[in-house]
Amino acid sequence: MSSRRKKIGIFDMLLYIIMILVVIVTIYPFLNVLAVSLNDALDTVKGGIHIIPRKFTLANYKEIFQSNNNLVNAFIMSVLRTVVGTVAGVLCSTMLAYTLSRKDYILNKFVAVIFILTMYIGGGLIPEYLLIRNLGLINKFAVYIIPGLISTFNVIIIRSFIDNLPMALQESAKIDGANDFVIFYKIIFPLCLPVIATVSLFIAVGQWNSWYDTYLYARSNQGLSTLQYELMKILDNAAASAKPPDPNNPLPQVNTNPESIKMAITMITTVPILLVYPFVQKYFVSGMTLGAVKS
Repeated sequence: MSSRRKKIGIFDMLLYIIMILVVIVTIYPFLNVLAVSLNDALDTVKGGIHIIPRKFTLANYKEIFQSNNNLVNAFIMSVLRTVVGTVAGVLCSTMLAYTLSRKDYILNKFVAVIFILTMYIGGGLIPEYLLIRNLGLINKFAVYIIPGLISTFNVIIIRSFIDNLPMALQESAKIDGANDFVIFYKIIFPLCLPVIATVSLFIAVGQWNSWYDTYLYARSNQGLSTLQYELMKILDNAAASAKPPDPNNPLPQVNTNPESIKMAITMITTVPILLVYPFVQKYFVSGMTLGAVKS
């Protein structure tokens, strides 16, 4: 018995060590980016920055906000498109997934195949641009929402989750006189909260990080500019304005550098998502229907 306890203790110790190493490997890149963003740009060129700034400064962040006076409006637009795009995308994807999961829908397999084909076959950038232009979405807020309203990948995930729900729940609701809309909003949607939270995070991250659609479809409308697009322009300007090093001095004569700006931009774009994640983490569990129906 004592030998068995000793083996269990050694196993637990090895498990703790492995998990600590995993945590270090996971957190270190984030801490390194934070340290570089808070370190003096001229000192950063020397290298050797790990998780603690060698010369603490906020000059990199000041440079970002001073070089662009549209960041506040761009931040509001990014938040708005993320919220609206996530709510609309989740609602439409969930309704479509519920429809395709219905056994009495005779075209569910055909429609599912059509959607899956879009994951492998695309029309290309030019046809997509022409379609959006013909729909009148250029320089419109709807261009951030409508093109990505439905994601086949998200629909498949939600449909797989719905397929695992007990059919007896829907059958009982039908016996009580509930129609399809009542079944969806009162039964299916609440039970799908774990997968909805996961899909919501996917959509929100995609909307928050997106800047290329702004570049293609809304760059001439300053009011629709997003935070990521403005930060991308700042990074490009920083890279273009970086001076070559002085032959008599191996260090470039600049107050900041593209690497420091890049790290500061990374922190600005990452922190909002990190603040949102804890609120949806509790839904990343399954078993909400455990024991709901006993056969």
